[in-house]
Amino acid sequence: MRETEHTMAGHKRPCAGYQARNFLWTASEDGKVATITLNRPERKNPLTFDSYAELRDLFRALVYATDIKAVVVTGAGGNFCSGGDVHEIIGPLTQMSAPELLDFTRMTGDLVKAMRACPAPVISAVDGICAGAGAMIALASDLRLGTPQARTAFLFTRVGLAGADMGACTLLPRMIGQGRASELLYTGRSMSAQEGVEWGFFNSLHESGQVLDAAQALARQLADGPTFAHGMTKKLLHQEWNMGVDEAIEAEAQAQAICMQTRDFRRAYDAFVAKRKPVFEGD
Repeated sequence: MRETEHTMAGHKRPCAGYQARNFLWTASEDGKVATITLNRPERKNPLTFDSYAELRDLFRALVYATDIKAVVVTGAGGNFCSGGDVHEIIGPLTQMSAPELLDFTRMTGDLVKAMRACPAPVISAVDGICAGAGAMIALASDLRLGTPQARTAFLFTRVGLAGADMGACTLLPRMIGQGRASELLYTGRSMSAQEGVEWGFFNSLHESGQVLDAAQALARQLADGPTFAHGMTKKLLHQEWNMGVDEAIEAEAQAQAICMQTRDFRRAYDAFVAKRKPVFEGD
Protein backbone atom coordinates (compact mmCIF):
# COMPACT_ATOMS: atom_id res chain seq x y z
CA MET A 1 0.00 0.00 0.00
CA ARG A 2 1.53 3.31 -1.06
CA GLU A 3 0.31 6.27 0.94
CA THR A 4 0.65 9.72 -0.57
CA GLU A 5 0.00 13.21 0.62
CA HIS A 6 -3.06 13.37 -1.64
CA THR A 7 -4.73 10.22 -0.31
CA MET A 8 -3.84 10.82 3.31
CA ALA A 9 -4.47 14.54 3.77
CA GLY A 10 -7.31 15.06 6.18
CA HIS A 11 -7.78 11.34 6.83
CA LYS A 12 -6.47 9.55 9.90
CA ARG A 13 -4.97 6.23 8.92
CA PRO A 14 -1.99 4.00 9.71
CA CYS A 15 1.33 4.76 8.04
CA ALA A 16 3.47 1.81 9.17
CA GLY A 17 2.84 0.05 5.85
CA TYR A 18 4.06 2.99 3.76
CA GLN A 19 6.06 1.90 0.71
CA ALA A 20 8.93 4.33 0.12
CA ARG A 21 10.35 4.90 -3.34
CA ASN A 22 13.48 6.99 -2.74
CA PHE A 23 14.71 5.77 0.65
CA LEU A 24 14.09 2.90 3.05
CA TRP A 25 11.14 2.95 5.45
CA THR A 26 10.76 0.41 8.24
CA ALA A 27 8.39 0.31 11.18
CA SER A 28 8.46 -1.53 14.48
CA GLU A 29 6.16 -4.51 14.93
CA ASP A 30 3.58 -2.42 16.78
CA GLY A 31 3.83 0.37 14.21
CA LYS A 32 4.81 3.03 16.72
CA VAL A 33 8.44 3.67 15.72
CA ALA A 34 9.43 4.29 12.09
CA THR A 35 12.93 4.53 10.67
CA ILE A 36 13.82 6.44 7.51
CA THR A 37 17.15 5.35 6.03
CA LEU A 38 18.69 7.45 3.27
CA ASN A 39 20.05 4.66 1.13
CA ARG A 40 22.58 5.69 -1.49
CA PRO A 41 25.70 4.73 0.45
CA GLU A 42 28.01 4.68 -2.58
CA ARG A 43 27.58 8.48 -2.80
CA LYS A 44 27.14 9.21 0.91
CA ASN A 45 23.33 9.30 0.64
CA PRO A 46 22.69 12.50 -1.33
CA LEU A 47 19.20 13.86 -1.91
CA THR A 48 17.50 14.17 -5.29
CA PHE A 49 14.49 16.19 -6.43
CA ASP A 50 12.36 13.09 -5.91
CA SER A 51 13.67 12.22 -2.44
CA TYR A 52 13.21 15.82 -1.27
CA ALA A 53 9.60 15.76 -2.44
CA GLU A 54 8.86 12.32 -1.02
CA LEU A 55 10.32 13.20 2.38
CA ARG A 56 8.25 16.39 2.44
CA ASP A 57 5.07 14.53 1.53
CA LEU A 58 5.74 11.74 4.02
CA PHE A 59 6.24 14.10 6.96
CA ARG A 60 3.08 15.98 5.95
CA ALA A 61 1.21 12.67 5.89
CA LEU A 62 2.51 11.71 9.34
CA VAL A 63 0.37 14.50 10.79
CA TYR A 64 -2.57 12.15 10.16
CA ALA A 65 -0.92 8.86 11.19
CA THR A 66 -2.82 6.77 13.71
CA ASP A 67 0.15 4.56 14.53
CA ILE A 68 3.57 6.25 14.16
CA LYS A 69 4.55 7.99 17.41
CA ALA A 70 8.27 8.59 16.82
CA VAL A 71 10.51 8.77 13.74
CA VAL A 72 14.23 8.03 13.38
CA VAL A 73 16.19 9.38 10.39
CA THR A 74 19.54 7.84 9.53
CA GLY A 75 21.83 7.07 6.59
CA ALA A 76 23.28 3.86 5.22
CA GLY A 77 26.93 2.92 4.96
CA GLY A 78 28.48 4.99 7.72
CA ASN A 79 27.31 8.41 6.53
CA PHE A 80 24.17 10.44 7.18
CA CYS A 81 23.64 12.60 4.09
CA SER A 82 25.97 14.54 1.80
CA GLY A 83 23.29 17.07 0.79
CA GLY A 84 21.91 17.70 -2.67
CA ASP A 85 23.29 15.39 -5.34
CA VAL A 86 25.85 17.30 -7.42
CA HIS A 87 24.84 15.67 -10.71
CA GLU A 88 21.10 15.24 -10.13
CA ILE A 89 20.40 18.58 -8.40
CA ILE A 90 23.28 21.07 -8.54
CA GLY A 91 23.91 20.65 -12.26
CA PRO A 92 20.24 21.00 -13.32
CA LEU A 93 19.81 24.04 -11.05
CA THR A 94 22.36 25.96 -13.12
CA GLN A 95 20.03 25.61 -16.12
CA MET A 96 16.77 26.66 -14.45
CA SER A 97 14.87 29.93 -14.66
CA ALA A 98 14.32 32.14 -11.62
CA PRO A 99 10.73 30.92 -11.05
CA GLU A 100 11.88 27.29 -11.28
CA LEU A 101 14.67 27.94 -8.80
CA LEU A 102 12.23 29.52 -6.36
CA ASP A 103 9.94 26.50 -6.69
CA PHE A 104 12.88 24.28 -5.76
CA THR A 105 14.08 26.33 -2.80
CA ARG A 106 10.54 26.57 -1.46
CA MET A 107 10.21 22.79 -1.76
CA THR A 108 13.37 22.21 0.27
CA GLY A 109 12.15 24.64 2.90
CA ASP A 110 8.81 22.86 2.95
CA LEU A 111 10.62 19.69 4.06
CA VAL A 112 11.84 21.50 7.18
CA LYS A 113 8.37 22.93 7.78
CA ALA A 114 6.84 19.46 7.44
CA MET A 115 9.31 17.94 9.90
CA ARG A 116 8.53 20.65 12.43
CA ALA A 117 4.78 20.27 11.92
CA CYS A 118 4.88 16.49 12.34
CA PRO A 119 3.56 15.82 15.87
CA ALA A 120 5.78 12.77 16.35
CA PRO A 121 9.27 13.51 17.71
CA VAL A 122 11.94 13.14 15.01
CA ILE A 123 15.36 11.81 16.03
CA SER A 124 18.36 11.89 13.69
CA ALA A 125 21.08 9.26 14.10
CA VAL A 126 24.11 10.95 12.52
CA ASP A 127 27.30 9.16 11.51
CA GLY A 128 30.03 10.36 9.17
CA ILE A 129 29.18 13.05 6.63
CA CYS A 130 26.21 15.29 7.47
CA ALA A 131 26.36 18.16 5.01
CA GLY A 132 24.24 20.79 3.32
CA ALA A 133 20.62 19.68 3.18
CA GLY A 134 21.61 16.67 5.27
CA ALA A 135 22.77 19.00 8.03
CA MET A 136 19.43 20.82 7.76
CA ILE A 137 17.48 17.56 8.13
CA ALA A 138 19.45 16.86 11.29
CA LEU A 139 18.91 20.42 12.52
CA ALA A 140 15.17 20.24 11.81
CA SER A 141 14.89 17.08 13.90
CA ASP A 142 13.82 17.32 17.53
CA LEU A 143 16.81 15.35 18.83
CA ARG A 144 20.19 14.42 17.35
CA LEU A 145 22.44 11.53 18.32
CA GLY A 146 25.89 11.53 16.76
CA THR A 147 29.08 9.49 16.57
CA PRO A 148 32.70 10.58 17.11
CA GLN A 149 33.09 10.37 13.33
CA ALA A 150 30.20 12.76 12.59
CA ARG A 151 31.17 15.83 10.58
CA THR A 152 28.38 18.39 10.16
CA ALA A 153 28.78 21.14 7.58
CA PHE A 154 26.42 23.86 6.43
CA LEU A 155 28.52 24.22 3.31
CA PHE A 156 26.26 26.39 1.16
CA THR A 157 28.82 29.20 0.79
CA ARG A 158 31.32 26.69 -0.61
CA VAL A 159 29.18 26.38 -3.71
CA GLY A 160 28.64 30.13 -3.99
CA LEU A 161 25.31 30.27 -2.17
CA ALA A 162 24.16 32.10 0.94
CA GLY A 163 24.39 30.36 4.28
CA ALA A 164 20.67 31.16 4.50
CA ASP A 165 19.13 27.90 3.31
CA MET A 166 16.09 25.90 4.49
CA GLY A 167 15.89 27.99 7.65
CA ALA A 168 19.55 27.70 8.67
CA CYS A 169 19.88 31.35 9.71
CA THR A 170 17.04 31.06 12.22
CA LEU A 171 17.35 27.46 13.39
CA LEU A 172 21.11 27.13 13.86
CA PRO A 173 21.68 30.28 16.01
CA ARG A 174 18.90 29.17 18.34
CA MET A 175 20.55 25.77 18.64
CA ILE A 176 24.22 26.65 19.13
CA GLY A 177 24.33 30.45 19.52
CA GLN A 178 24.66 33.34 17.09
CA GLY A 179 28.45 33.56 17.04
CA ARG A 180 29.06 29.86 16.49
CA ALA A 181 26.32 29.66 13.88
CA SER A 182 27.73 32.69 12.08
CA GLU A 183 31.15 31.04 11.81
CA LEU A 184 29.75 27.79 10.43
CA LEU A 185 27.42 29.52 7.97
CA TYR A 186 30.04 31.97 6.67
CA THR A 187 32.92 29.50 6.36
CA GLY A 188 31.06 26.28 5.57
CA ARG A 189 33.58 24.38 7.68
CA SER A 190 32.71 21.11 9.36
CA MET A 191 31.61 21.09 13.00
CA SER A 192 33.31 18.21 14.76
CA ALA A 193 31.33 15.73 16.81
CA GLN A 194 32.92 17.04 20.01
CA GLU A 195 31.99 20.61 19.12
CA GLY A 196 28.52 19.42 18.26
CA VAL A 197 27.90 17.84 21.65
CA GLU A 198 29.56 20.69 23.58
CA TRP A 199 27.54 23.31 21.70
CA GLY A 200 24.22 21.51 22.12
CA PHE A 201 23.75 20.35 18.54
CA PHE A 202 24.08 16.69 19.51
CA ASN A 203 22.22 15.41 22.54
CA SER A 204 24.77 12.59 22.94
CA LEU A 205 27.49 10.67 21.10
CA HIS A 206 27.62 6.93 20.51
CA GLU A 207 29.89 4.54 18.63
CA SER A 208 29.08 4.06 14.96
CA GLY A 209 27.67 0.59 15.46
CA GLN A 210 25.47 1.74 18.31
CA VAL A 211 24.06 5.13 17.32
CA LEU A 212 21.06 3.79 15.40
CA ASP A 213 20.17 1.40 18.23
CA ALA A 214 20.43 4.29 20.70
CA ALA A 215 18.20 6.49 18.53
CA GLN A 216 15.62 3.74 18.14
CA ALA A 217 15.68 3.05 21.89
CA LEU A 218 15.05 6.72 22.56
CA ALA A 219 12.28 6.73 19.94
CA ARG A 220 10.73 3.71 21.65
CA GLN A 221 10.85 5.47 25.01
CA LEU A 222 9.03 8.46 23.54
CA ALA A 223 6.57 6.32 21.57
CA ASP A 224 5.59 4.50 24.77
CA GLY A 225 5.06 7.80 26.61
CA PRO A 226 2.13 10.24 26.61
CA THR A 227 2.29 10.90 22.88
CA PHE A 228 -0.53 13.45 22.77
CA ALA A 229 1.41 15.45 25.35
CA HIS A 230 4.61 15.02 23.32
CA GLY A 231 2.86 16.51 20.30
CA MET A 232 1.70 19.44 22.40
CA THR A 233 5.24 19.93 23.73
CA LYS A 234 6.66 19.96 20.20
CA LYS A 235 4.09 22.44 18.97
CA LEU A 236 4.79 24.89 21.80
CA LEU A 237 8.56 24.49 21.54
CA HIS A 238 8.21 25.85 18.01
CA GLN A 239 5.36 28.34 18.45
CA GLU A 240 6.82 30.06 21.50
CA TRP A 241 9.75 31.37 19.47
CA ASN A 242 7.40 34.03 18.20
CA MET A 243 5.79 34.89 21.55
CA GLY A 244 6.57 37.19 24.41
CA VAL A 245 6.90 35.68 27.87
CA ASP A 246 3.36 36.55 28.92
CA GLU A 247 1.90 35.07 25.72
CA ALA A 248 4.01 31.94 26.12
CA ILE A 249 2.87 31.41 29.71
CA GLU A 250 -0.75 31.77 28.61
CA ALA A 251 -0.24 29.35 25.71
CA GLU A 252 1.26 26.81 28.09
CA ALA A 253 -1.62 27.25 30.52
CA GLN A 254 -4.07 26.45 27.72
CA ALA A 255 -1.98 23.52 26.49
CA GLN A 256 -1.67 22.02 29.95
CA ALA A 257 -5.39 22.39 30.60
CA ILE A 258 -6.02 20.44 27.39
CA CYS A 259 -3.56 17.72 28.41
CA MET A 260 -5.25 17.46 31.83
CA GLN A 261 -8.37 16.29 29.99
CA THR A 262 -6.59 13.29 28.44
CA ARG A 263 -6.91 9.73 29.64
CA ASP A 264 -3.12 9.55 29.87
CA PHE A 265 -3.19 12.17 32.62
CA ARG A 266 -5.67 10.05 34.57
CA ARG A 267 -3.67 6.90 33.84
CA ALA A 268 -0.58 8.52 35.33
CA TYR A 269 -2.49 9.51 38.46
CA ASP A 270 -4.05 6.08 38.91
CA ALA A 271 -0.64 4.42 38.44
CA PHE A 272 0.96 6.72 41.01
CA VAL A 273 -1.74 5.93 43.56
CA ALA A 274 -1.36 2.20 42.85
CA LYS A 275 2.46 2.49 43.02
CA ARG A 276 2.98 1.08 39.53
CA LYS A 277 4.42 2.37 36.28
CA PRO A 278 1.84 4.13 34.06
CA VAL A 279 1.02 2.64 30.67
CA PHE A 280 0.25 5.49 28.28
CA GLU A 281 -1.94 5.07 25.20
CA GLY A 282 -1.69 8.53 23.62
CA ASP A 283 -5.25 9.70 24.27
